[in-house]
Amino acid sequence: MNYTAEAPAVWDPAFADADDCLLSTDQCVVRAQYYFVKGLIEIPVIGSDEVFSWGVWVSLSRESFSRASGLWDRPGRETEKPYFGWLTTDLLVYPASTLNLKTHVHTRPVGERPFVELEPTDHPLAVEQRTGISLERVRAIASAVLHAGEGEQR
Repeated sequence: MNYTAEAPAVWDPAFADADDCLLSTDQCVVRAQYYFVKGLIEIPVIGSDEVFSWGVWVSLSRESFSRASGLWDRPGRETEKPYFGWLTTDLLVYPASTLNLKTHVHTRPVGERPFVELEPTDHPLAVEQRTGISLERVRAIASAVLHAGEGEQR
């Protein structure tokens, strides 16, 4: 019920050895100019208590990233106002690119990934987040993702 991207779409494996780049399981910095956090786009599964989620990367401003990083291990961080960001994961199961969709990143308690709220547009991913998906749609996504690369998106 979850698929995740290992890195933002702009990440290049050649960055791994650069002093001004970082890729961890939760945060990414590219050339000390671009800042990303990993969060979850959660989609309710209709007729179920289950939630389907996409593990995605969102770019944040330097200020927002610095603030989020400073609070990363601090209890009570979930009271922080949401951070604006741009989705930087291309989920290929959608007919239109998901890159650069507007988001709000909601911090959760320590140890939990942030919740990524999409701007309410007519993009299919945003519609699914608002209205939910069927179990049949979950199966279709699973099939498409597994055939595209064993659970990874670019």
